[in-house]
Amino acid sequence: MKILILNAGSSSQKSCLYEVSDPLPELPPEPLWEATVDWTHHQSAAEIKVKTAATVLEEEGPAQQRSNVIVHMLETLWSGKTKVIDHPSAIDVVGHRIVHGGQDHRESVRITADVKDAIARLAVLAPVHNPANLEGIEAIERAFGAEIPQIAAFDTAFHSHLPEAAAVYPGPYQWVTLGIRRYGFHGISHQYCAHRVAHLLHRDLKDLRLMVCHLGNGCSLSAIQHGRSIDTTMGFTPLEGLMMGTRSGSVDPSILLYLMRQEGYTTDRLDQELNKASGLLGISGVSADLRQVMQAIDAGNPQAQLALDIYLHRLRSCMGSMLASLGGLDAIVFTAGVGENAAIVRSLACESFRFMGLKLDAEKNQHHPIDQDIASADSTVRIFVIHTQEDWAIAQDCYRLLS
Repeated sequence: MKILILNAGSSSQKSCLYEVSDPLPELPPEPLWEATVDWTHHQSAAEIKVKTAATVLEEEGPAQQRSNVIVHMLETLWSGKTKVIDHPSAIDVVGHRIVHGGQDHRESVRITADVKDAIARLAVLAPVHNPANLEGIEAIERAFGAEIPQIAAFDTAFHSHLPEAAAVYPGPYQWVTLGIRRYGFHGISHQYCAHRVAHLLHRDLKDLRLMVCHLGNGCSLSAIQHGRSIDTTMGFTPLEGLMMGTRSGSVDPSILLYLMRQEGYTTDRLDQELNKASGLLGISGVSADLRQVMQAIDAGNPQAQLALDIYLHRLRSCMGSMLASLGGLDAIVFTAGVGENAAIVRSLACESFRFMGLKLDAEKNQHHPIDQDIASADSTVRIFVIHTQEDWAIAQDCYRLLS
């Protein structure tokens, strides 16, 4: 079976093609084809990178018509020097990461007109992501025809069984009837990492209490017990919780009322500042990229230092809340761009929990560990760095649904 995956975001469109057979392996095979469209390369152009076993293609093209760019990217599957299939009909199924599925979609489903309508309707809750997800679905229909099976894998699905005490906000109960509740995000990554750690520990996932720290440009934590998410830091939208690359995370709601009443802020300006001008970028004034913030710290930039200090304070605080929800812990997992690559973040985050016997092996932590336990031998809690494989998790769901 050939499975094409589209992972669409506001700033990029990542895709890959797997060829799989029964039984499915634990880890993904090497993709036959990988492609990325970077919408931020230039304001008026998109950068396309395509990689196969034999060839790498890099080119630029106009970015105004995003769907046309995606279709062009897909055409490199069966034409040109990156060709890996003879015809679009060779693709058996296409899987999509969909950020918001609301209350109705608690597992991966085949995409129908009703599913597309739901994704569009929920765009008001994920305005940066759901419209981009729809673009990918419609680009597939243009490139392959409407008959090809498409699967939607929802980032909210893994958190859809949160206990009501964790999911319901303490506002008027009418909010619940309006669908205002905590949905959680990054669920595909959290679920994959939990299964991967259980496999590495040779344990049944249902017997483990795990804390997964997905730290990328967007950041969220989850508390996983009996194989299910019982608490998480993101909520009604992906803005709640931890400090992130450009997002503020949780702030006192009265700050927003103050800015509207006293400073004349509009809702659009609040949206822009909270989602795109806050977090590491907003405090440091340097970058949303932690690597550049660290370089600024080394150069003596006090705002960059403050950004890192706030980031770590918020991270440790939220880790403590996940620990309280679990009532104990077997393993902590660090994943995504920062979680997998920033040794200093792992070290300083874990330092606060030494009181409970959690001990990091400093040497293992520094040597770019991937899918490894970096806790010391006598640590009471295991500490893993897991390379998240969202695309493979989506491919597995595609295979199961079609089989």
